[in-house]
Amino acid sequence: MHPHHEHSYHSHAGTAGRKLWLATGLTLAYAGVEAGVGWWAGSLALVADAGHMVNDAAALALAAAAAWLARLPASSRHSYGFGRAEFLAALINSLALLILVAWLAVSAVQRLRDPQPVLGEAVSMAAAIGLAINILVAWLLSRGERSLNTRAALLHVFGDLLGSVAALLSGIVIAFTDWTPIDPLLSLGIGALVFISSLRLLRQALHGLMEGAPFTLTPEEVGQALAKAPGVVSVHDLHIWNVAPEQVMLSAHLVVHDLRQWETVLDTCRILLTERFAIEHATLQPEPEIRTIRWMKASPDRR
Repeated sequence: MHPHHEHSYHSHAGTAGRKLWLATGLTLAYAGVEAGVGWWAGSLALVADAGHMVNDAAALALAAAAAWLARLPASSRHSYGFGRAEFLAALINSLALLILVAWLAVSAVQRLRDPQPVLGEAVSMAAAIGLAINILVAWLLSRGERSLNTRAALLHVFGDLLGSVAALLSGIVIAFTDWTPIDPLLSLGIGALVFISSLRLLRQALHGLMEGAPFTLTPEEVGQALAKAPGVVSVHDLHIWNVAPEQVMLSAHLVVHDLRQWETVLDTCRILLTERFAIEHATLQPEPEIRTIRWMKASPDRR
């Protein structure tokens, strides 16, 4: 069971890694073009979008490196492998996004206080091309399995896609009305959206690194389901955590009626965990019912 699961996980990680490297090349290639046009045209929205694309390229490269690390086999020093690198990459990416949002907010406020001339036509053309590239990258990353790592990369690309839309709208409005405040105002709006998404990603990354139970599972529900399995009296010392974004681990002590039936109970519990909760790696330790009863009798009365 476990070797098949690990092979499937490494296969998905390999495919995700190739897509991430391709997305990195596309994003970085156009970032330089957009930065040059934005600087020449005097558009904060376009320069911010170019900066975001550079940030995206770094984030995508980091995600690709994490996907490569996740494929490395376990070692004596790292018995669970290197899947947790994806949590670390998501943490770094979310912090980088928050720093970018802070820079964007400061720059937008300064531009509102001191308006600068903007070449609307050039901004619109560059932003339209950038938007097309971001749509292509988002489509590329959205195909197939989505791990926390690829979702983090998609968040960067989605934020940059919104930045391209903002730059495009800014260029069109300025070209037809000469109203330059639209440029920093749209930048602030996009920054607010990216800020909210970044906090959500940061929470997920920190939760994984702190070995919290997956948000998709309720430990109480899992424990109750195990306790109702045939031959099981009770469950204690239940722990559920992610060793990697898509690898859920579980360990628990099961008090059983008859240790001679342990193999049957074990098979039943493993099937339950796999089919109902998608937990394929579980360590279950049996304990005889008689030991529990004796311990309860020896314990002092806590009334």
